[in-house]
Amino acid sequence: MRHLKEQRSRVVLGGALAGALILCFCAVTAASGATVTKSSEQSRSVQAAGGSTSYTTLRSPAIPGVSTLPGPVASPASPSPTMGLLQVTPDEGVAGSPLRITGSHLPANKQVELTWSTADATWLVQAKPDTVNYLGRSDKLFNVVLDTTSTNASGRFSVSLKVPQDWGGLHDIYAVINGVEDAHGGYVTTRTVTVTPLSGPIGTPITITYSGLGASLYTGGASLLWDNHYVGELMANWTRGVATATIRAAGPVGQHTIQIGNAISYLYLNVPQSPIPYTNGATVTFTVTKDDGPPPASIDWPADVAPTLSAKTTLATSGLAANSNVKAALATTGGPVNTRVDLTATGLSTAKVQFVWSTVVGNRVNCASTCWVFVSQPLGSASPSGGSLNSEITIPDGLGGWHVVQLVQNGKIMAQVPFYVMESIVGQGVSSVVVKEGQPFTIHLQGVGWTQLDNTVTVDYDNSYIGYGCGFNSNGDVLLHLNATGGPGTHLIDLYPMLYTLSPSFADTPYGMVPVLTYAQDEPALALGYHLPAFRFAITVVK
Repeated sequence: MRHLKEQRSRVVLGGALAGALILCFCAVTAASGATVTKSSEQSRSVQAAGGSTSYTTLRSPAIPGVSTLPGPVASPASPSPTMGLLQVTPDEGVAGSPLRITGSHLPANKQVELTWSTADATWLVQAKPDTVNYLGRSDKLFNVVLDTTSTNASGRFSVSLKVPQDWGGLHDIYAVINGVEDAHGGYVTTRTVTVTPLSGPIGTPITITYSGLGASLYTGGASLLWDNHYVGELMANWTRGVATATIRAAGPVGQHTIQIGNAISYLYLNVPQSPIPYTNGATVTFTVTKDDGPPPASIDWPADVAPTLSAKTTLATSGLAANSNVKAALATTGGPVNTRVDLTATGLSTAKVQFVWSTVVGNRVNCASTCWVFVSQPLGSASPSGGSLNSEITIPDGLGGWHVVQLVQNGKIMAQVPFYVMESIVGQGVSSVVVKEGQPFTIHLQGVGWTQLDNTVTVDYDNSYIGYGCGFNSNGDVLLHLNATGGPGTHLIDLYPMLYTLSPSFADTPYGMVPVLTYAQDEPALALGYHLPAFRFAITVVK
């Protein structure tokens, strides 16, 4: 196990270009050759609901810009009973830094595989016909081949490499000869923070990139503060240790402090005294230059990726026609409530076809047994011609998320077609863009869902988390009641997705009940085809 002899950390200015600040953090550590616990064999760590609760381990979607594995997966190897030490110089630094690995006293004139310990991390869910439950995260450790070389006649080798773009934290390095780990070293990949820009008017989008997060529970999350106010949580399970979030510059005019650091939801404030002192963060100053008035309402959507789990809620499992050959399709498979969409079908009999919207009704409050039930909502009907039909339906004003349109003939479901109801803004979203100080105002959304992935939206007021709203009991309609505070000027309201961890509650579900700032790249809903955005609003407060 690598020993960290000095628990203090040093912060090094890595660069400042075009208004962007890059910081790197290096834990002061033991001398070269110190290593982490052996991990040549694959292992998995699961932080999920215990007991008999079933879960699905999600496969990461193809998130744009994510680094690949540092090398091909290594074959299994066994440790040598006389394992030596590799000299790794330096033994810590950021991705892309020069790295030299030297081995000696090894078998002469042999090919050597240099392996590097890495991991995959992902999310866990329980996908059911009537809901999706969030059940935590997991990580799997394994080794990859970082480089190959050969020993000389003296049993020595030396290679110069670049530190791979990979998870932060402690990595095992092995020299493997003929399937045997003959020597062992280690490297600590430290963290960097990039903030861009560093100044601008109220409402300026600020992109914060925190690289070098780890794959484990205690190293895989981060917390973001604005002037000591909690903004939300960042994670990097599907982005291999790189967490990126965009917030907006809140007033008043002047200097503001951005702080980011290691967290499971909330900031770990004494990291240098922890078992993971290399997980330090940064404090950066942002200067708000002026108040240009409230920017217009907008929606920031997540990455448009193909889902990796085909699990659509409200799909019926009973009442289906046996051996149906009906094929049905919608012209588009997603949109807000009240979307008009063409429906086509073939293989029908001459009987009249009923179009039915499958959804649920219920809530998650004071729920002890049956919390919600399936309901069917008529969408219209049509008579086939020659076994086919082409008709237009209107998506109901109701719950968001995945639903199905059912084609029913003679009381039997002949076909089911999924449709994703997207969250949307009602009207201008804000009841008034000019509000007297201390007076109430509202924000109005529709199409909010009911699963633990999409039944809530969190609310940040001037980058301070103040609460959340739920759309289940109100059938997708969310009317948030807020008060205008903070003095005269422009004030920002930002809504982010949340991982709901109540009703039902499961053990070991980290990152729940707070704003997910990395919703665009690292949020379990993406793997199921959900598109959960951030909503951006602003008001002017007057006396």
